[in-house]
Amino acid sequence: MKVAVLGGGAWGTALALTSLRGGNPTTFWMRDADAVRAVNERHENPGYLPGIALDAELTATDDLDAALVGAECVLAVAPAQALREVASRLVGRIRPGVPVVICAKGIERSSGKRLSEIIREMLPDNPPAALSGPSFATDVARGLPTAVTVAAVDAELAAMLARLLSAPQFRCYSSDDLVGVEIGGALKNVLAIAAGAVIGAGLGASAQAALVTRGFVELRRIGASFGARPETLMGLSGLGDLVLTCGSAQSRNFAYGLALGRGDSLVGMKLAEGVATAGIAATIAAQRGIRAPITDAVDRMLAGTLTIDRAVGELLSRPLRAEDD
Repeated sequence: MKVAVLGGGAWGTALALTSLRGGNPTTFWMRDADAVRAVNERHENPGYLPGIALDAELTATDDLDAALVGAECVLAVAPAQALREVASRLVGRIRPGVPVVICAKGIERSSGKRLSEIIREMLPDNPPAALSGPSFATDVARGLPTAVTVAAVDAELAAMLARLLSAPQFRCYSSDDLVGVEIGGALKNVLAIAAGAVIGAGLGASAQAALVTRGFVELRRIGASFGARPETLMGLSGLGDLVLTCGSAQSRNFAYGLALGRGDSLVGMKLAEGVATAGIAATIAAQRGIRAPITDAVDRMLAGTLTIDRAVGELLSRPLRAEDD
């Protein structure tokens, strides 16, 4: 099947390489003409994957129509808060029935909608799916072993997409719990910021472990309110991704939290999806009466109304309760 990959960042480049390695005719759309030339002429994407040689077979274009001609599957690798704009550009450009696989993790800040809901709204004739799991773009681009989940409401579509997108060293599991996969991916970004802040503030590995564990409780509570299945949140797209991103500075969200905890300047830092998701996640939890003190603390720290020292004090002084409560 012909796959169109839309998005010229690190993750888009890695997924375009993986699709090619899996044997699919693949077109790769990038907005920036200079980046297109770098991919086509020098086989590199220095702005996002410096030092990584790209497969010579990978070619890019800045012509969206050319990228979409004959596409039988579209991977939307735009940041979560830009997905609506990218989806608007697909209207009338892709055939009905062509699945749109969302490869970002987040909740739309302005509306509180999951990303698949945006696709359903903008492209009602194209079934949404999501690709999520513990994966760093540099690892995938280098061909290191990685496992992710591909989800769609239709189990047969999810299984077909998992087969299509699997490649040597890139294993895709399928799921029909699209909600669970989306929520796990979105909320773990917020918790990764918290984990980074703990380490940046020098609070120690014990505090980090406690925060990640209790944060996962919040993730499951909020996920349950959306109808996510517990086993999905315990899988690759939930717990697996949480473990990866809460322990490595390769994660943009963890790195952002690290700088936040150290008191470093945040100006010019790479996009961290959890920054935009934290506020809407805290709002959703509050509206639904869900206890989510870590998510709330991250939101207030990012807003500059709470220091990390104060956040720790608040969390530790909360009323004692049974762990499973």
